[in-house]
Amino acid sequence: KKIKTLKNKYKNKRCFIIGNGPSLNKIDLNLLKDEFTFGVNSIFYKYDQIGFKPYFYTVEDEEVMKENKKRISTFICNYNFFPSHYKKYLSNNPNTYFFNLNRSFYEKKSNFFEIPQFSNYLSRRAYCGQSVTIINLQIAYYLGFSEIYLIGMDFSYQQRKDDVKIGNKIISGGDDLNHFHKDYFGKGKIWHDPKLHNVLKSYKFAKLKFEDDNRKIFNSTEGGKLEVFERVDFKSLF
Repeated sequence: KKIKTLKNKYKNKRCFIIGNGPSLNKIDLNLLKDEFTFGVNSIFYKYDQIGFKPYFYTVEDEEVMKENKKRISTFICNYNFFPSHYKKYLSNNPNTYFFNLNRSFYEKKSNFFEIPQFSNYLSRRAYCGQSVTIINLQIAYYLGFSEIYLIGMDFSYQQRKDDVKIGNKIISGGDDLNHFHKDYFGKGKIWHDPKLHNVLKSYKFAKLKFEDDNRKIFNSTEGGKLEVFERVDFKSLF
């Protein structure tokens, strides 16, 4: 019921979905102070560095939630979106919105294992798609945004010799090379095999969903390897 009040609240407006790749350090985030922005996971390191806080904040990965639950619970943005099964980690507050998360994309026994889905109705559920960005695209769609600009989406990962891989989990052996801050998944922290081929499938499906509704996703990342979406120079937007 709480999420239903947000349906099309930002219809025909633009927003920025922020990835946490190294290229984010090339972006002047001060330009976004009056924009609607989506931040994820450990974006709070940017708050520590330059005082930047996104308008919307989301976490999908449970390892991120478990390792940072104290910080996440106190990182209050205008809207905080979390899967409902994270209620056990968080104290509720008026800015928090819990949604049902369908994890069939990750379940080998599911008919939708590694097959993208996209929710038109966040009040019912959102679908996983190998990246928290896929969740944010579904939230942005439900809220009515018509122009989505992605930044910090480098779409490339390095794994070092001293990283330890156990199944789909990777235990970092040193400073993080794949994100904007060295401690993001620093030594001893757990991250997941990014499986970029699966992320690509989900991006392509999300692109179709937006375009079918005369809306569009753009890539305004500085460099990177994501070429699914039309590129627009970040600085040209201001």
